[in-house]
Amino acid sequence: MKIRFKYIDKIPPAFRNKYLFTIVVFVVWVVLLDSNNLIARFKDLKELRKLKDDKEYFTKRIEEDKKKLYELKTDNQNLEKFAREQYKMKKADEDLFLILTPSEDRKLTRSNN
Repeated sequence: MKIRFKYIDKIPPAFRNKYLFTIVVFVVWVVLLDSNNLIARFKDLKELRKLKDDKEYFTKRIEEDKKKLYELKTDNQNLEKFAREQYKMKKADEDLFLILTPSEDRKLTRSNN
């Protein structure tokens, strides 16, 4: 019995209080040990913010693409302009000259290899 009391006497009096001990154990459990701990919660909140930003970006992009698609479907001049710019199409009696920046040239040569 005396050995047990020797070790208890070495514990600071504040930690001998069972209520304080319970609160400390609970805080450690919530912060570190639980499957829904605070560290994982902050990571999840960060990922949620990123996903919301991505959703907003893609929603705007979809709206822009819908407008472009509508313009392409309704106006033949826009369709011809799009085909010339994007697919480098030309009429039979025309010559096509491409002026590329160095970065575009690198991309083009990489995709051909």
